[in-house]
Amino acid sequence: MIELMILGFLAEGPLHGYELRRRMEQLHGYARPMSDGTIYPALKRLTAAGLLSEQIEPGTGAASRKTLHLTDAGRRRLEQILREADGHDITDGGRFILVLAFLSLLPDAAARQAVLARRLAFLEQPASFFYDGDRPLHAAEIHDPYRQGVLLTARATSTAEKAWLREQLAEAEETP
Repeated sequence: MIELMILGFLAEGPLHGYELRRRMEQLHGYARPMSDGTIYPALKRLTAAGLLSEQIEPGTGAASRKTLHLTDAGRRRLEQILREADGHDITDGGRFILVLAFLSLLPDAAARQAVLARRLAFLEQPASFFYDGDRPLHAAEIHDPYRQGVLLTARATSTAEKAWLREQLAEAEETP
């Protein structure tokens, strides 16, 4: 997901490392600050793989600054990540948010719709955070008010997301 965020933000335009990190922290969530030990090795790896390039620019004062740019290979890799989003990228809500944040960068409308359809199919499966054996428990079956809160909140979020996904998929079918 670090790679997706780096490639996605750089697809929107060149950035300095500090600004890239700030945007990643904002998107990834207030509870998960991005450390230099996470971001900079990923930047070096992506640069070595030819997915990013660095350009030295004058900074403030005497210090120069590196600006990161997405290469054509980086754009192709970003599109591949988005097109192939599956598994945990679809089933984990936090990971799906990251995919969704950059999905508009995938130029193939059918591929975007396929990602949304995979998420909708996952959300339509019966699930719970709490089970009786293999049977998912519903909020009405749980007496702990906090666990009920988990289920009621998840249901409301899932209901809203499914409605949005259905709307997006229906609009895509209507567009020639």
